[in-house]
Amino acid sequence: MPELQFKGKEFVYNHHLTVPFRPLEMQADKGIGDPRLDGNLIVHGDNLHALKALLPMYAGKVDCIFIDPPYNTGNEGWAYNDNVNSPMIREWLDANPIGVDDGLRHDKWACMMWPRLKLLHELLAENGSLWITLDDNEVANARGILDQIFGQYSFIGQIAWQKRTSRENRAVLSPSIDHILVYSKCLKDTWRLHRNRLAPDGGNLGNPDNDPRGPWTSVPFSAQGFRANQVYKITTPTGKVLDPPKGRCWGATEPEFIRLRDIEKKVYFPKGGDGRPRIKQFPEDQKGLVPDTLWLADEVGDTEGSKKLLLEIFSDIAVDFHAPKPTELVERCIAIGAGDDALILDSFAGSGTTAHAVLAANARDNGNRRFILVEGEDYADTLTAERVRRVINGYSFTGTQREELLREPLTFSKLKQANTLLEKVQQVETLDGPKFDRIKSTVKDGALIVTGERDVAEAAPGLGGEFTFCTLGDPIEMDAILAGESLPDLNALAGLLWHTATATPIDPATIAPAADIAEGLHRLGELGGRTYWLVYRPDLDWLKSGAAALSLSMARAIAASAPGNHLVFAPAKFVSRELLARERLDVDYAPLPFALYRLETA
Repeated sequence: MPELQFKGKEFVYNHHLTVPFRPLEMQADKGIGDPRLDGNLIVHGDNLHALKALLPMYAGKVDCIFIDPPYNTGNEGWAYNDNVNSPMIREWLDANPIGVDDGLRHDKWACMMWPRLKLLHELLAENGSLWITLDDNEVANARGILDQIFGQYSFIGQIAWQKRTSRENRAVLSPSIDHILVYSKCLKDTWRLHRNRLAPDGGNLGNPDNDPRGPWTSVPFSAQGFRANQVYKITTPTGKVLDPPKGRCWGATEPEFIRLRDIEKKVYFPKGGDGRPRIKQFPEDQKGLVPDTLWLADEVGDTEGSKKLLLEIFSDIAVDFHAPKPTELVERCIAIGAGDDALILDSFAGSGTTAHAVLAANARDNGNRRFILVEGEDYADTLTAERVRRVINGYSFTGTQREELLREPLTFSKLKQANTLLEKVQQVETLDGPKFDRIKSTVKDGALIVTGERDVAEAAPGLGGEFTFCTLGDPIEMDAILAGESLPDLNALAGLLWHTATATPIDPATIAPAADIAEGLHRLGELGGRTYWLVYRPDLDWLKSGAAALSLSMARAIAASAPGNHLVFAPAKFVSRELLARERLDVDYAPLPFALYRLETA
């Protein structure tokens, strides 16, 4: 496979391995709800360091990643600031910010993205997906980088999103689209099997006959073509006798129709029982449509609409943020790539659109999706997190809020079945009418559009939810622990050691003190027949004492506590390997602070 080459690649190829671990420090006063690291998170800090900090808990657990990195237009003023140990790259730090006249700006962008994408790959679940928005400046280079990190056969597709509907007359070609690259850890055909949602088919749920099973939509009970065993007469509840529509047959044989009608009770006759039969589809029955690669602005929003929404949310203060992504765009990505209990990560969080989209999706279907946002700029609190606070609690707003409820492309065949379209509109009005002040139906750009409008006089209602705001703590420098320069807390060190030894995230609930065996001993968990232990207290004098050493009596008690092999992280040991072997104690020792490096190079 051809490889993308760029200046500095050899220096950043494994840079993600040298990035120090920095624990997440919760800022309780800046979040909403009880602080916790296993819920919604907004992390303020360099996203390379933040991604490394997330590994101990979230490696392989993220279901969907949506990122909107710098497009590298030359006018964004972004800066390359990674601490890569290379004189050439250190020279780049003096050339910041990256401008249009920088002849190496594409190389610098590739160097910036490479280690971040490596860590994102490690955080992504095996069947998860990465969605990355770009314009023409870097999309080709991004494809080359992602092909190398994920594998060219893990490329899912490239989507064209209509980001603007107005024409830019100053440009050589008016830029109407941005690109969305989609990759997965698994192969394309495998991801297709695990794809959690398909694009909506335009049907909306309703319950005009008060079916006790709940809301449903319906599809015509007819099929194109002619099959002799699917041509028969159907009698409606009003006594009307129907033949199949001209040029079509019924959607199933007569015995199947009777089963659907009398046993499954999924046949619906519109027009008060006088219309042609339709088949009820409950949410679990709907298959939807295969997503296409052209997403129009009137379906998923554009930058003009997203900027307007941002200004509505911050109507009381001035906000200057260029081209935020529409919530509808992110909602479609997570609807296709994630389930209703998925974990969604955005490491270029910007104005917080991804969190807004997750909260909106949860409010709509009572889902339990979670988000993790990472933002390194100073506005992480005042813009990113503040938007999320306002979306959760509600915000001051006067005007009309609109929400698209139905979009049905009009074709000649659909116009011949106008009553079916009117039934869909009626279903929307019945189901969603109480949520809005009015329901409007219009025809625009060849589609029937039904919109709910809500007049807001003082405040837009909140979507509910909670999140924890975090910053990055001091790096855990393993070789400085016994020197007393930096003593991390127990959970941070335990998570780091567990992930390094097992390449899996730690479950904080499994970290348990084992004071009955020895002071300062903690059981980290069990994986693959091996139990992991840590002897540690953030106390320099104690760490230097004999109480912190692995002794024969401690090894005996550990071996007796559970079958299988045991690995003990400790500052020292007072028992030889030969003595452990003579007593047939299956206990191994990993010294602190050098254990991390020993395992990385093993």
